[in-house]
Amino acid sequence: MSTRVSADEQGSGDAVPAGSGWYGWVVFAATMLILLGIFHGIAGLVALFDQDYFLVTESGLVVSADYTAWGWIHLLVGGLLALTGAALFNGATWARVVAVILAALSALTNIGFLAAYPVWSLIMITVDILVIYAVTVHGGRDTMERF
Repeated sequence: MSTRVSADEQGSGDAVPAGSGWYGWVVFAATMLILLGIFHGIAGLVALFDQDYFLVTESGLVVSADYTAWGWIHLLVGGLLALTGAALFNGATWARVVAVILAALSALTNIGFLAAYPVWSLIMITVDILVIYAVTVHGGRDTMERF
């Protein structure tokens, strides 16, 4: 028994049909990507302007770099995450792949920054994992063929 959906049933060519069971996951992922971008931006600005805020000195970080470098890394990753979230909201299929890559990069960035601000970094890593799950989960292979 085939479960293929005709072009008329899919809608107007949207990357994720609104009637799809995982449409909500994509909306969730897009929202979380934008929030992650904002959170990275905040962490980046704090690293640039208030280096005494963090729990350890630069030498105590997993990756030895000064807080200015970490600030720019956080700002760059944050901007890319927010832009990808906006693209995902607009239905860009490529944004799903980029979202997984950037969420993984965000998680790695936060692992490197873990010693400086552990609770914040763990929350960010958790949200990164949820984003990866949200954009990769699908109901089965036939669901993926629609996109």
